[in-house]
Amino acid sequence: MPIRSEWKLARVSFTNDTLVRALKLTAFNPALTLPLILLARYTAQGGVLASEHATAFKHLKTLATLGVLNAASSFLSDRVVNNWKSDEWDWSKEGKEVVVVTGGSDGIGKKIVGLFAESGVKVAVLDVQGLTYEAPPTVHYFHCDLASPASIAHAATQIRSTLGAPTVLINNAGCARGKSILNLTESDIRLTFNVNTLSHYFLTQQFLPSMIEHNHGMVVTVASLAGYLTAPSMVDYAASKSAAVSFHEGLAAELTTLYHAPKVRTVLMCQGYTRTALFEGFAGKALYPETVAEEIVKAVFAGKSASLTLPETAWGIAPKVRGWPLWMQYAFRGALKHLMSGWKGRQVMQPSEVGEKEGEKGVGESTVLVGKE
Repeated sequence: MPIRSEWKLARVSFTNDTLVRALKLTAFNPALTLPLILLARYTAQGGVLASEHATAFKHLKTLATLGVLNAASSFLSDRVVNNWKSDEWDWSKEGKEVVVVTGGSDGIGKKIVGLFAESGVKVAVLDVQGLTYEAPPTVHYFHCDLASPASIAHAATQIRSTLGAPTVLINNAGCARGKSILNLTESDIRLTFNVNTLSHYFLTQQFLPSMIEHNHGMVVTVASLAGYLTAPSMVDYAASKSAAVSFHEGLAAELTTLYHAPKVRTVLMCQGYTRTALFEGFAGKALYPETVAEEIVKAVFAGKSASLTLPETAWGIAPKVRGWPLWMQYAFRGALKHLMSGWKGRQVMQPSEVGEKEGEKGVGESTVLVGKE
């Protein structure tokens, strides 16, 4: 499954993202508009056309100005989030890069692993579920209960002894319960936060020290648009993803101010509803897991820090809702009550929960698998 070009239509055909990308590559692209303005100003024929079509030329100058401002803003964002430092990555088949993907047995994680495997990158999959596909030569599976710090530490030791110190950590695994606040059990709440949030801390504590020592590496946080915007019957999920967003932001700040590792990158992915077993029955426009995986892998191969949203146009809405007048915020969240009404996503239980609840049973008898983001 090769990574799709930006020039190709989205898998769901024409979308708002398709339109925005097309406009950025054409009408708001200074590389196209500025030469036209220069031709209008410094060539006789261009001057004649500009005079005959004054209104169109005025609009062209507006587009060029907006394009230049957008390009300048994008340049500054790119340089600032990467601390004005560049780095070199070795993605060759014999290269030093090692990628860890949690929840890599299925869903988005499976697609991420596949894309790296196609490029010959060494990948360690951490999951409570065995691989649902035949592992390519560079892919290695490590059983791990992400709700258990001890299990995480054990798996991390195995990875380091087998593949070496990981240079990329992709916190992708996630779970959801689909219950209202009053219907959630203590176990539900703890599992959601253990997998969706706390595992990020424990995994980062395992792998970040080596990245800091070498001033080279990347931590990818797969959160959700729910991290910016909650809805009825998914409050625990949204809260755990909001905490993941804060984890990403705080980690980025600590890397430069406390650990003095400006070349260690951080990437945040906040995607909308994706066609995986975790959110089956969710009432919303769906993304393909391949689409989300491609954007994550492209960001990793670029070797730069980034903040991503899918759909891309959601960046103009979801993170901004908290800045709306309160009456608009409350009305908007209330209008989302239908999203989970038909939800029947895969329910989950980690082995550590099984040990607490059903100590007399073996893990194999009662484990329910974690849904993959």
